[in-house]
Formats: sequence, C-alpha cells, structure tokens
Amino acid sequence: MTVDESDAGRERLRRWRMVLGGDSADGIGCKLTGTDAAMDGALGALYGKGDKAQPGKDRSAGLGASAPSVARWLGDIRTYFPSSVVQVMQRDAIDRLGLSTLLLEPEMLEAVEADVHLVGTLLSLNKAMPETTKETARAVVRKVVEDLEKRLATRTRATLTGALDRSARVSRPRHHDIDWNRTIAANLKHYLPEYRTIVPERLIGYGRASQSVKKEVVLCVDQSGSMAASVVYASVFGAVLASMRSINTRLVVFDTAVVDLTDQLDDPVDVLFGTQLGGGTDINRALAYCQSQITRPTETVVVLISDLYEGGIRNEMLKRVAAMKASGVQFVTLLALSDEGAPAYDREHAAALAGLGAPAFACTPDLFPEVMAAAIEKRPLPIPDMAGGTST
Repeated sequence: MTVDESDAGRERLRRWRMVLGGDSADGIGCKLTGTDAAMDGALGALYGKGDKAQPGKDRSAGLGASAPSVARWLGDIRTYFPSSVVQVMQRDAIDRLGLSTLLLEPEMLEAVEADVHLVGTLLSLNKAMPETTKETARAVVRKVVEDLEKRLATRTRATLTGALDRSARVSRPRHHDIDWNRTIAANLKHYLPEYRTIVPERLIGYGRASQSVKKEVVLCVDQSGSMAASVVYASVFGAVLASMRSINTRLVVFDTAVVDLTDQLDDPVDVLFGTQLGGGTDINRALAYCQSQITRPTETVVVLISDLYEGGIRNEMLKRVAAMKASGVQFVTLLALSDEGAPAYDREHAAALAGLGAPAFACTPDLFPEVMAAAIEKRPLPIPDMAGGTST
C-alpha cells in the first residue's frame, strides 16, 4: 500500500467515525483528536450518550439542563459548524432536550444563532417570558426581521409596483406608456398582409403612477402553533406592503379570536409580539371580520394563510369565500408562507376552496411577490408544481 492509499484509508475511517459516533474507537480502530474530537463531543452531547451516562439508563444527551452548560455548547457548535448546520442543531436541541425554558434566560438568547424558527419559539414563549429577558428577546427578533426585510423588501416593492402600473391600463396612452405586447394582441384582426403590418386601432397602455391608493390587501394569518414561520414572514411582508402608498394593507391574525394588528405594521417586531402562537382555529370568524372591512371588492386582494384545520363553522367559511369572490375580491389561499413546503393541512377544505376557484398551495417567501403581482393583475397565480404535493 502506498503512502497516498494509506492516507486515504485513514481519512475514510475518520469520516466513518465522525458519522457513527460512539466511544473512542467504536470498533473501527480510529481515535479522534483535536478539532475532530471537539466536534464529536458537540455532536455527542446532542445526539449521543453523555460522558457520564450510567449503565442500564436510556440513551440520553450530554447537555445539562442549565444555561451555562448549554451556552458553552452553543459556542462550540458555532465554532465548528457553518451557520446553516448550527440552526438545525439548535432546533434539534430545543425539540429533543426540552430546552425551550432556557431561552427565557438572557445569557442563552445572546448565545444562540438567530433564525426564523428561533423567533417562532420565542413568540410561543412570549407570555411566560420574564421582564429581564424581554428586551434581549426583542433584540434577537429584530435582528432576524431586519435581515428578512433586507432580503425581501426591494424585490417585493419592485414587483408589485410594476403590477400596479400594469393593472391601471388606459385606452389613450402616451407613446412611452404603450403596452406593445397587449396592443399587438388586441389588434391582430387588423393585420394587413400586403404591408405585413398591423394597424393599431386600439392602443393599450400602462397607467401613469400616482400616489393614490390603487389596491387593498388583507393578510389574514392563522397564528396556531404550526404556523410560526408563516406568521414571521407574513409580518415582514405586511410591513413592506404597508410602506407602499398605493397599497392599503391590513393585517389580521386569528386563532379562536381575531386581532387586527394593522396599526402596528410600521414595526413588524411589535406585530410579532402582538401575536399569540398556539390555541384553536376559527377561520370563519376571521374571514367574517375581513369581509366586514372590504369597501372596494374589485380592488381588493385577500390572502388567507392557514393550514385550514377549521374549528369554526366549515360551511359558513366556504360561503364567505364564495361571496367575496362573487363580489370581485381576488382570494388567495396559502397553506404556508415559509421555506419548509406544505405542512400537514386539511385536504378536504383545500379541495373545497379549489372548487371555488381559490386553490390552496404552499408558498415560499421568494415566490410571494409573484403571487401578489398575479393577484393584483387578476391573472392566473404562479402555483408551484402540483406533483410536489403543495397545491390542490
């Protein structure tokens, strides 16, 4: 065996040892040292046996239920793993080891890698959070929200501004406002073959931008525990839409009660701390409130973000959706607004909404501006591939 082959063999054993975990050799004759040993220790604390596990005891992790030991562990994983892996390990620690209560301590919050899922956990703990922790928690939430706004705001405003301008077409546009693609399509019957040209008897153009309100948007968001990430993204998008003068935006959150958070849209952090994740669901009551706020149905887009597990009156919910659509409201149903795909959802209700012309599908944050633009322009929604199980 050559030197290179020997090195390659040792590297394979090292990798297998890191994957398998276990004691110092784990039956493959490979002992970890240095950084590898430290990484293995961090992984073992979460996924393997603790160093002091006693014979006959069930498999347990090596993280003690105290803020100092967990804070040290959080520092270790941030040293040895990339941010995306750190976030996964943090979520696993919260789920597997029941560490949610430790997030109520300021020193813990200062050590964690903030992401959307952590924000959802903090919001679910909001009512139990001591005053000494609330300011730290708000700082963590604000950092995540500001990062999301930087990523999403510019493209959202640009996409929707274009959609608003296109939705306000005029019949006598100035030359630079003419929508040539639609003008040509509308005048194909006036084609002159001998001249190989079209006579544009009817011009179609874009409306000139104005500061007046053109569209009403109502975001109706389910705040049950399973919708945590969707609540975060909806609050950020609500703040972005509210910053556009030509869109009048309303944000309504609900469980068995309905709360209108529109007056807090200038600060999505206030919006998020105004929600209460968990509890039951009454979609019918929420839609009844939204319906009562609609004054210009043909210029209104209602976005229901929910997994559709209705605890209220199902038939009334469907009647309200049908009534809104009949009045001219553009109705959009999102099973989730997150990067996680479709959650568990009520397929019967989703099918019933699809039958009313309001197909239900999961939407990523990157796709949301396109969905809203299509709704504003009253054209077919860009529904994700149905083969992926995310639409009905």
